[in-house]
Amino acid sequence: MLEEKNDNLSIQENETDGKTANELQEAVLSEVSVDAENEINDAVAEENTVKPVSEPVTSSESTADEKQNVLDAIAETNAEESEDETLKERHDIPMLDYEALPMDKLVDELKNLVTNEKVMSIKEHVEEIRKAFLAKYNHLIEEKREEFNQENQDPNEEFQYHFPLKSKFDQYYTIYKDNKNTHFKSLQSNLKSNLEVRLAIVEELKELINPQANIKDTLNHFNELRDRWKNAGSIPKDKYNHVWNNYHFHVENFYDYLHLDREARDIDFKYNLEQKQKIVARVEELLKEADINKAFRELQDLHRIWKEDIGPVSREHRDEIWNQFSELTKKMHDKREILFENLRGTELENLEKKKEIIAKIEVLATEKVNAHSQWLAQIEKVEALRSEFFSAGKVPSDVNEATWAAFKTAVRNFNSFKNSFYKDIKKDQNDNLNKKIALVKKAKELQESVDFASTTPIMKQIQEDWKKIGHVPRKYSDKIWNEFREACNHYFDKLKEHKNVENADEVEAFDKKKAYLETLREFQLTGDHKTDLDAIKLHIETWKNFGKVPFPRRHIEGKFNKILDALFEKLSLSKKDTEIMRFSNRMENLSESNDTRKLDNEKIFLMRKIEEVQNEIFQLENNIQFFANTKNSKKENSIVLEVRKNIAIHKESLDVWKEKLKQLRNLNQE
Repeated sequence: MLEEKNDNLSIQENETDGKTANELQEAVLSEVSVDAENEINDAVAEENTVKPVSEPVTSSESTADEKQNVLDAIAETNAEESEDETLKERHDIPMLDYEALPMDKLVDELKNLVTNEKVMSIKEHVEEIRKAFLAKYNHLIEEKREEFNQENQDPNEEFQYHFPLKSKFDQYYTIYKDNKNTHFKSLQSNLKSNLEVRLAIVEELKELINPQANIKDTLNHFNELRDRWKNAGSIPKDKYNHVWNNYHFHVENFYDYLHLDREARDIDFKYNLEQKQKIVARVEELLKEADINKAFRELQDLHRIWKEDIGPVSREHRDEIWNQFSELTKKMHDKREILFENLRGTELENLEKKKEIIAKIEVLATEKVNAHSQWLAQIEKVEALRSEFFSAGKVPSDVNEATWAAFKTAVRNFNSFKNSFYKDIKKDQNDNLNKKIALVKKAKELQESVDFASTTPIMKQIQEDWKKIGHVPRKYSDKIWNEFREACNHYFDKLKEHKNVENADEVEAFDKKKAYLETLREFQLTGDHKTDLDAIKLHIETWKNFGKVPFPRRHIEGKFNKILDALFEKLSLSKKDTEIMRFSNRMENLSESNDTRKLDNEKIFLMRKIEEVQNEIFQLENNIQFFANTKNSKKENSIVLEVRKNIAIHKESLDVWKEKLKQLRNLNQE
């Protein structure tokens, strides 16, 4: 690309216009922007002016006005970039669609620009980021304030909401503003002094028009003034065009009205014309460039070279060459406008997308639902539409505010509709709060209890009751939960400590029972029924007195019961007595282990068995009545005897079940 530009705009080594060829080519390669920097407005006081030079215009007034607007825009951009060279670098930084980025990405982009780029080259980027971020942030704050007002009825409580991402944004934006202010202060002092130098040069140019002066001395003075002008530095942008026009005006006067060396003047005019023709040729090539923005930036730089680096041409060519250049500039501008029209078409498509999104939110703001789960689904839909709205891209600037306002109104209406539902259930939440407060109070009253046997079931039930209670107002949710959890944890920590102490006793009981089993295995019955029965009962009592064993080692109880079963069989007790003694021993073990669930289940089982046996006896007695009426007495006697035998067995079984139930009830009463 460098070779291409050098080929299209080659300049011979000549300093007739105060610029070398290399310097001019370097100026051509500089990139400039079409946008104006408006920050330094009052850098210097207004100076006395001279009549500026006006460029020729076409015969058509409307076309001339349009063309002049284009030229003025380019001149204004060159003015600001002449004031601050760092502005040229903004074209190398891509301008993203910041409206479509979420807030966290916007902060990342701001951090990257502030950290890595020069402050004035990012001004437009930063302002676009700031506009997009604050729009989203203010919308978020509005929603949070509505939620706060909905949940808090206390007028003395002020709304507060901390959003960490906003703090990060403010941090980087403050760095940007500080850097910009520092840059301005450094820039302003130099601009003012440079302006004074250039104005002084213009005044000296005026004095050159003196017929009595020596031509050779005047030419030397003129060249010296041009060298000083070239090195005078940047001036405030609001003075740039005015000062340059005055400078060119007096330079042209010097050529046109003084009796200079005609040959030297013609050489200078010819050289300047050649350079301007090369610029015109280059612009004709730029009209074919596919990257219109890139071509337009080079066009702006060519305008700067035309204005700053190339001197005047003869009067006969002055209007013609300028008209060629300005006409080509107008064509480039028209191509750029077509590009902008295409962009505006995309913005109109984005506008339609956003209108559709707003319409969907408006529909959701009228769909009545009556359950929390349904509202969660509605909220999820709105959140998805909100994200879709933010990522839809830019809309035309003239409808941007109206579109944003319509979106906020739709979301606000949905939130109001949603809040009306939750306002109705707020009473339920307050009732739930009162219930949970009562449970907290009860848990705190029991947290110091050492009656673990009776308190533990109560504390467990309190926890179950807590789970069944619904939501409470979010304002109190964490506080009341922490109070309840602390009370429960305090009690169960004490219970754990108590069990740790008990475990030592249980391990000792296991060791004793394990040793006692060996003694019991060697026990022999004497043959005396009463003596042996008393001895077995004594073994049972001794075993009970050892106490509970650790839960994982309760299998030792089964081993003890097997030995007892063998002794009962040898003792020749009745089936009823044997079964009752076994049952009694098993229930006492359950009672000692505080296994209330198994005891309750056993009680239910016994009651059902008693009912089943009673029903069976009733059915058998009915059968006897049936056979009593039969005519076959021989058959009757055999069947009746069998039925009566079954009735006797069932009644004996019924006595056993009733006795077991009686023992179990007596055990519970103890």
